[in-house]
Amino acid sequence: MSRTENAPVDHDAAAALWAEYAAAHPETALDTEPPSVEQFGDHPELTDELLDLVLNGPKRATAGLVAEYLADGQPLPRVGSHWIACDSTGAPRAILRSTELRIGPFTSVDERFAYDEGEDDRTLESWRAGHSRYWTRAGERLGFTWTEHMDIVFERFDVVWRSEG
Repeated sequence: MSRTENAPVDHDAAAALWAEYAAAHPETALDTEPPSVEQFGDHPELTDELLDLVLNGPKRATAGLVAEYLADGQPLPRVGSHWIACDSTGAPRAILRSTELRIGPFTSVDERFAYDEGEDDRTLESWRAGHSRYWTRAGERLGFTWTEHMDIVFERFDVVWRSEG
Protein backbone atom coordinates (compact mmCIF):
# COMPACT_ATOMS: atom_id res chain seq x y z
CA MET A 1 0.00 0.00 0.00
CA SER A 2 1.39 3.39 -1.00
CA ARG A 3 1.09 6.16 1.57
CA THR A 4 1.03 9.90 1.15
CA GLU A 5 4.25 11.50 2.33
CA ASN A 6 4.59 14.33 4.81
CA ALA A 7 5.32 17.78 3.45
CA PRO A 8 8.92 18.95 3.94
CA VAL A 9 9.56 20.72 7.22
CA ASP A 10 9.52 24.53 7.14
CA HIS A 11 13.03 25.37 8.34
CA ASP A 12 12.43 29.14 8.24
CA ALA A 13 9.35 28.88 10.47
CA ALA A 14 11.23 26.48 12.76
CA ALA A 15 14.10 28.97 13.07
CA ALA A 16 11.60 31.71 13.95
CA LEU A 17 10.00 29.48 16.61
CA TRP A 18 13.43 28.71 18.05
CA ALA A 19 14.27 32.45 18.12
CA GLU A 20 11.07 33.12 20.10
CA TYR A 21 11.93 30.41 22.59
CA ALA A 22 15.57 31.48 22.89
CA ALA A 23 14.56 35.10 23.54
CA ALA A 24 12.11 34.03 26.24
CA HIS A 25 14.40 31.40 27.81
CA PRO A 26 18.05 32.31 27.19
CA GLU A 27 19.08 30.31 30.27
CA THR A 28 17.94 27.01 28.71
CA ALA A 29 18.40 27.66 24.97
CA LEU A 30 22.10 26.95 25.16
CA ASP A 31 22.45 24.43 22.33
CA THR A 32 25.70 24.98 20.43
CA GLU A 33 24.06 23.80 17.19
CA PRO A 34 20.61 24.77 15.92
CA PRO A 35 18.01 22.22 17.02
CA SER A 36 17.06 19.50 14.59
CA VAL A 37 13.69 19.93 12.90
CA GLU A 38 11.77 16.67 12.63
CA GLN A 39 8.43 14.96 12.24
CA PHE A 40 7.15 11.97 14.17
CA GLY A 41 6.10 9.06 11.96
CA ASP A 42 6.42 8.49 8.25
CA HIS A 43 3.04 9.52 6.83
CA PRO A 44 0.58 12.34 7.59
CA GLU A 45 -1.93 10.36 9.64
CA LEU A 46 0.75 8.89 11.93
CA THR A 47 2.69 12.16 12.16
CA ASP A 48 -0.34 14.16 13.25
CA GLU A 49 -1.58 11.43 15.60
CA LEU A 50 1.78 11.23 17.38
CA LEU A 51 2.18 15.01 17.53
CA ASP A 52 -1.29 15.29 19.06
CA LEU A 53 -0.22 12.79 21.73
CA VAL A 54 2.74 15.07 22.46
CA LEU A 55 0.75 18.31 22.52
CA ASN A 56 -2.43 17.10 24.21
CA GLY A 57 -1.74 13.74 25.67
CA PRO A 58 0.60 11.39 27.39
CA LYS A 59 3.48 11.03 24.92
CA ARG A 60 6.74 11.96 26.65
CA ALA A 61 9.08 9.44 25.04
CA THR A 62 10.14 8.35 21.59
CA ALA A 63 12.49 5.86 20.02
CA GLY A 64 14.55 6.10 16.85
CA LEU A 65 16.97 3.81 15.08
CA VAL A 66 20.56 5.00 15.19
CA ALA A 67 20.66 3.95 11.50
CA GLU A 68 17.87 6.47 10.74
CA TYR A 69 19.79 9.32 12.39
CA LEU A 70 22.89 8.40 10.39
CA ALA A 71 21.00 8.02 7.10
CA ASP A 72 19.30 11.40 7.62
CA GLY A 73 22.57 13.12 8.59
CA GLN A 74 21.16 14.00 12.01
CA PRO A 75 23.28 14.01 15.16
CA LEU A 76 22.15 11.74 17.95
CA PRO A 77 20.27 13.65 20.64
CA ARG A 78 21.97 14.59 23.91
CA VAL A 79 20.41 15.13 27.31
CA GLY A 80 19.47 18.81 27.40
CA SER A 81 19.41 19.24 23.63
CA HIS A 82 16.32 20.60 21.93
CA TRP A 83 14.48 19.61 18.78
CA ILE A 84 11.53 21.04 16.93
CA ALA A 85 8.55 18.81 16.17
CA CYS A 86 6.55 19.61 13.04
CA ASP A 87 3.14 18.46 11.87
CA SER A 88 2.52 16.66 8.59
CA THR A 89 2.29 19.97 6.70
CA GLY A 90 5.84 20.81 7.84
CA ALA A 91 4.73 23.53 10.26
CA PRO A 92 6.68 23.65 13.53
CA ARG A 93 4.37 23.01 16.46
CA ALA A 94 6.56 22.48 19.53
CA ILE A 95 10.06 22.58 20.91
CA LEU A 96 11.04 19.49 22.86
CA ARG A 97 13.97 19.08 25.25
CA SER A 98 15.64 15.70 25.73
CA THR A 99 15.66 14.70 29.39
CA GLU A 100 16.85 11.09 29.29
CA LEU A 101 18.61 9.00 26.65
CA ARG A 102 19.68 5.41 26.36
CA ILE A 103 20.92 3.36 23.41
CA GLY A 104 20.10 -0.32 23.27
CA PRO A 105 18.52 -3.06 21.18
CA PHE A 106 14.80 -3.52 20.55
CA THR A 107 14.63 -6.27 23.18
CA SER A 108 15.82 -3.87 25.90
CA VAL A 109 12.68 -1.71 25.91
CA ASP A 110 10.66 -2.09 29.08
CA GLU A 111 7.00 -1.66 29.99
CA ARG A 112 7.56 1.78 31.53
CA PHE A 113 9.13 3.17 28.36
CA ALA A 114 6.35 1.72 26.20
CA TYR A 115 3.82 3.34 28.53
CA ASP A 116 5.61 6.72 28.40
CA GLU A 117 5.51 6.67 24.58
CA GLY A 118 1.75 7.04 25.00
CA GLU A 119 0.79 5.15 21.84
CA ASP A 120 -1.97 2.61 21.22
CA ASP A 121 -2.89 0.90 24.49
CA ARG A 122 0.52 1.82 25.99
CA THR A 123 1.56 -1.82 26.49
CA LEU A 124 4.92 -3.34 25.69
CA GLU A 125 3.25 -5.76 23.26
CA SER A 126 1.65 -3.00 21.18
CA TRP A 127 4.86 -0.93 21.35
CA ARG A 128 6.86 -3.83 19.90
CA ALA A 129 4.30 -4.53 17.16
CA GLY A 130 3.94 -0.88 16.11
CA HIS A 131 7.65 -0.12 16.13
CA SER A 132 8.50 -3.34 14.27
CA ARG A 133 6.15 -2.25 11.49
CA TYR A 134 7.52 1.29 11.47
CA TRP A 135 11.21 0.30 11.43
CA THR A 136 10.58 -2.28 8.72
CA ARG A 137 9.14 0.55 6.57
CA ALA A 138 12.03 2.85 7.53
CA GLY A 139 14.56 0.21 6.52
CA GLU A 140 12.86 -0.28 3.17
CA ARG A 141 12.83 3.48 2.59
CA LEU A 142 16.49 3.91 3.59
CA GLY A 143 17.89 0.73 2.05
CA PHE A 144 18.56 -1.55 5.02
CA THR A 145 16.85 -4.51 6.62
CA TRP A 146 15.67 -3.77 10.13
CA THR A 147 16.48 -6.34 12.82
CA GLU A 148 15.80 -6.46 16.55
CA HIS A 149 19.55 -6.23 17.17
CA MET A 150 19.98 -2.73 15.71
CA ASP A 151 20.77 0.12 18.10
CA ILE A 152 17.83 2.28 19.11
CA VAL A 153 17.88 5.67 20.83
CA PHE A 154 15.31 5.58 23.64
CA GLU A 155 14.53 9.20 24.50
CA ARG A 156 12.35 10.90 27.08
CA PHE A 157 11.52 14.57 26.59
CA ASP A 158 9.59 17.56 27.89
CA VAL A 159 7.55 19.98 25.81
CA VAL A 160 9.16 23.36 26.54
CA TRP A 161 7.51 25.62 23.94
CA ARG A 162 4.44 25.49 21.71
CA SER A 163 3.74 27.43 18.56
CA GLU A 164 0.85 29.88 18.59
CA GLY A 165 -0.58 28.33 15.42
